[in-house]
Amino acid sequence: MLRHLLAIAVILTVAPGCDNVKFGGASLEILPPPSTGEGVEIEVDDGDVVSLLNEDLPILLAGVRDGSRATLTLVGEVHGDVLRAFPDSAFPSDTERLEALTALGSEWILFSEGVRVGRLVVDAADVVDGFCGPRARVSGIVELVPAAAGAERLLALPADDARERAYGEYHELGDVYEQRVATLQIAQEAIPEQGARWPLSILDARKHIQAFDLGGAVGPYVAATFMYEDELAVSPPGQGAYALFVMGEQVGDIHERAYVWYRAVDTEGKGAPRYFDHLDWDGDGVEEILLDVFGSNRRWFAGLAQVDGSWVRTFQDVCGAGSTSSG
Repeated sequence: MLRHLLAIAVILTVAPGCDNVKFGGASLEILPPPSTGEGVEIEVDDGDVVSLLNEDLPILLAGVRDGSRATLTLVGEVHGDVLRAFPDSAFPSDTERLEALTALGSEWILFSEGVRVGRLVVDAADVVDGFCGPRARVSGIVELVPAAAGAERLLALPADDARERAYGEYHELGDVYEQRVATLQIAQEAIPEQGARWPLSILDARKHIQAFDLGGAVGPYVAATFMYEDELAVSPPGQGAYALFVMGEQVGDIHERAYVWYRAVDTEGKGAPRYFDHLDWDGDGVEEILLDVFGSNRRWFAGLAQVDGSWVRTFQDVCGAGSTSSG
């Protein structure tokens, strides 16, 4: 069992919804939630959602390490495989819960690469812009197990919801030649399927690649983002720009297409997804994947989960509403 924690730092980023919650002089306004299914690719039963909203479900935060401190920003509330905006203006108790979760001394359990790696105790809270409206965030000294001292991407759940989760063996994968080739092949198939323009160089169009292990998988997964006339950042796109996110899973000795998300600026606006991290955030034994999405002047998050053996997008913050392409 890993019992020794190493004080280290982290900076995390994410997104919820809002209502006159104050953090150190700043205020956060609760916005009306999007309609059921907005930005989501699977059907959700309204009755089930209402019953779940009356429970205190886990809250997910995310971010990246930056020195010895971490800043954790709200992503959403965990409803099984699906994340939903939090707080919700339809439930006044959400405001009180948010205040309690972000109070000085509150504790968050940290995860990276799908395993528990440490904790953060809140010593400061405020509001951050740059997402779909203001987002609550907390800061504090990060304590990580020595094996995860190099972890950069972090996810977090409240201690009351995750304290009993066991520590796991942390390891981060580097991509290998075969995986890099596989992402190029998947992209080369997806571009004509979408009727998209060919980049001058498919290799130069690949702006991000990440290999990662999922519990129970045959072998590592690999994810990559390709951009045309655009950058993988919050910035204005060029004419005819698009983003293409691809994910491959190992089948035998090769990586086959597991998921594709194409988004054209002309029809949907800029929304460039990048792999962020993975975690079984609902505790059902099956891991989900969080994506970081970059728009023209703000960013947001999206979630992937396996439904009937296929990867689908089960969550996307309201900024990305209207995007339905997948594969």
